[in-house]
Amino acid sequence: MTGGVTIAVRHVTHSYRVHDGALVVLDDVSLDVAAGSFVSIMGPSGSGKSTLLALIGGLEPQQRGELVVGGHSLGDLSRDELAAYRRTTVGFVFQHFGLLDTLTAAENVAVARLLAGDSRAEARRRALALLDRVGLTDRSSHRPQQLSGGERQRVAIARALANEPRVVLADEPTGNLDEENGARVVGLLQEISAEDHCTVVAVTHDLRVAESAAQRYVLSAGRLGAVPA
Repeated sequence: MTGGVTIAVRHVTHSYRVHDGALVVLDDVSLDVAAGSFVSIMGPSGSGKSTLLALIGGLEPQQRGELVVGGHSLGDLSRDELAAYRRTTVGFVFQHFGLLDTLTAAENVAVARLLAGDSRAEARRRALALLDRVGLTDRSSHRPQQLSGGERQRVAIARALANEPRVVLADEPTGNLDEENGARVVGLLQEISAEDHCTVVAVTHDLRVAESAAQRYVLSAGRLGAVPA
């Protein structure tokens, strides 16, 4: 890992068109995340958590305000530059895993390296090393349907780390997991921040995830507030 980067969210407002007008999901949101820190954002469904994560990850175009990651304003990037940003700077972890059912665990992780231009041999070497890190060496040849939910989420975390991201964005990473597997995923997110110095932002309903972060926020009705330490 090359270390995390800072994230600065400045007065971001975001809305969606609905049949009777506009639904504001983010209302003048500002947030500073230090490089290598672990930040959690809690909030009810529909509070704008996933939208904020999508904006930071360059998955959705911003409307008002500014998002600066590692000193680069995302609003100034072209479509190709945003694609490169998502590929090289950000690792994504989703609640529903997002694995390809036709590929093995190792192949799911290796895909990211292949897209980055690695040879098949190098991509597989990197994938196996990451699966070993998340405790899944003996499951590398299994397909997602042969894995438990906790195992699938650990494969997804390994895939998120494949391209040595500077930022990991986790959207409800324990949402489909039992307590034991959820705790294991929380431990991995803490490790990514503490040992790899990667910047981690997790949005969650899970108090275990929220309390494991060094900085905690609550997003409600589009407004962001810090939780006192």
